[in-house]
Amino acid sequence: MEIKYISKSLEDTDKLAKVITENLFRGAVISLNGDLGAGKTTFTKSVGKYLGVKEEVSSPTFNILKCYFDGSMPLYHIDAYRLEDGVNKDIGLEEVIEGDGVCLIEWSCFIEEMVFEPLAIVINRLSPTEREFVITSDFKKYDKIMQAIKEIM
Repeated sequence: MEIKYISKSLEDTDKLAKVITENLFRGAVISLNGDLGAGKTTFTKSVGKYLGVKEEVSSPTFNILKCYFDGSMPLYHIDAYRLEDGVNKDIGLEEVIEGDGVCLIEWSCFIEEMVFEPLAIVINRLSPTEREFVITSDFKKYDKIMQAIKEIM
């Protein structure tokens, strides 16, 4: 199933993140792809906010992985951009992907062999303020999320 959600503002993106977060579960994996500046980290910050993460969620570009444990469930934020060349992939990411919390993976296309059954989100920049979120899932475990997204459209 595929849903296209148009965000005309940061508030719309935040609304989408809220609906998704309200239906997340331990072991959920969200893959985030899109051009630089599309809004992957902005979306992740909103998910962190709705999970109750008190620490500021920021891009883990140079760290590759940031973990937040102070919310309603652990949030694992991976930025796989620096793994594009295929070197250094064996750094234990498998332990947090589908682990005991929620895992959001920016640039998951660079580690797709490690990402199983994600809620896939591709963010396309339409204008300086508008984004198209193409949300795809063929996995029953994300049906509740997909239904909730349909309800806000």
